[in-house]
Parts: sequence; structure tokens; C-alpha cells
Amino acid sequence: MAFLLLLIVAEVTIAYVVGTIVGLQRLGTESSMLLSVSLQLVAVVVATAIMLRSVDVRPWSDVGMDRRAAAPRALAEGWLLGGAAIGLACGVLLLTGWLRIVPGPEGSSLSAALSLTVFLIVAALGEELVSRGYLLTTLRDGLGGPTAVGVTSLLFGAAHLRNAGVTVQSFCIVTLAGVFLGAIRVTFRSVYASSAAHVAWNWVLAVAFHASVSGMRFEAPDYRMVEQGPDWLTGGQWGPEGGLAAALGMIAALAYLYRTRLQRRKESS
Repeated sequence: MAFLLLLIVAEVTIAYVVGTIVGLQRLGTESSMLLSVSLQLVAVVVATAIMLRSVDVRPWSDVGMDRRAAAPRALAEGWLLGGAAIGLACGVLLLTGWLRIVPGPEGSSLSAALSLTVFLIVAALGEELVSRGYLLTTLRDGLGGPTAVGVTSLLFGAAHLRNAGVTVQSFCIVTLAGVFLGAIRVTFRSVYASSAAHVAWNWVLAVAFHASVSGMRFEAPDYRMVEQGPDWLTGGQWGPEGGLAAALGMIAALAYLYRTRLQRRKESS
């Protein structure tokens, strides 16, 4: 509770100060979105730092935010797991014709990709620090690892309920995505690894395929992805991550993660 209160206070305070200095009404839509996720990231880092330094004193390694947690191998494996899970789902749907690439408005895909990549990195890191940083660690200490992953995954799903086109199915699949990211966070003991998986997932959808991400459609010059199959499979307005194919992709990635990491850890212990 102390962490959540600190997070709220930090967000409100930082937003007020920055808004007073910058003047948010003068910013465009893209700049406002980037500033919003940047402020959330700063706020959660501040709240976490206060908890670790002054309230619930513990090392950064406990919340998966130490230097070792940022090892290149952990980041690479996280990225590959996240990208492969959704990439496999989209690839199968494209091959079957249930998703299709069509021409988009004129523009520069490279320019859009660069700005969108920055936004996705900041947004994913902020969401991961909120959902699977200090909060997951504290719940794990009190309730155990599986329950902590379950609770934070439900909160992660609930945080997306305000997005356009949300359905019961999309909520359940986003909650499953929380379990998927939570498993990566616990396996590698790294919020940075789960953040890499989160970024890769969104990057494949928004930058590579120009598809919607959690009901949000970003700039898609040159081409875009449209769904041709049933919404329960392709995700409909929510985007491919809201369909059954994405759920199966995550389950396959979780099975791989269990066989290659978690099972070996249990056997060695």
C-alpha cells in the first residue's frame, strides 16, 4: 500500500510540475503520449527508490533492477521470447489469410518506426516496473511466487480495461500476457528481461506489422495489417494480441520457458 500511495503521489506531483513548466496543452498528440509514459516511468522509479532506500530497505536485486539483471543475455532472451510468441501467431494468421497486409497512407515507415520504438520502450518499461517490479516482489514474499504473478497479472489486465474495443476475451488474454511476462521476470530475476519481451511483443505488432496494440492504432505509413477472419481468432479491433492465436503463441513460449529454464532449475535444486 505504501508503494502504491507513493506512486500516485509521485505521478501527480511530477505531472503538475512538468505541466506547469512545459504547458501540456501546447503539445501534439504524439508528444503528449510520450511525455505521459515518460512521467509514469520517472514516477515509478522514484517510488521504488524511496521504498528500497527508506521504507522497506532491501537491495535493488530483490526487485530485479540491479546491474546483473540487465545482462545482455537476459535482455536478448526476453526479446526473443516476446517477439517469437506474437510473431508466430501473426505469421500463422497471415499464412491462412485471416490477417492480410494492405497498402497504407503515404509516408516514411523508417521515421515512424524510430519515433514509435522510443515510445514503446518507455511505455513498456514503465508498465513492467509498476506491475512486476517492487509490487511483484512484495506479493511474492507474502503470498508466494505463483500467487504474486497471478495477482499482478489481473491488475495488468485491469489496467487495459479503458482501452478501445476491450472485450472479456481481450481482458483474459492480456491477463495471460501478464502471466507470460511475470514468468520471464521470475525466471531471469529481471524486470529488464520482461521489459524486453514486452517491447518486442508491441514492436512486432506496431512497427513490423503496423497492427493495433491493445486497441490502439499507431501511425502506419506504406502498409497496414487488417483482419479477415473471426474476431475471436484475430483479435478484431483490439489487434492480433486479443485473439486466440496470440494466446496459443504465449502458451507455446511458456512451455519452452518451463522446459529450458524452470524445470532445469528445479532438477538442479
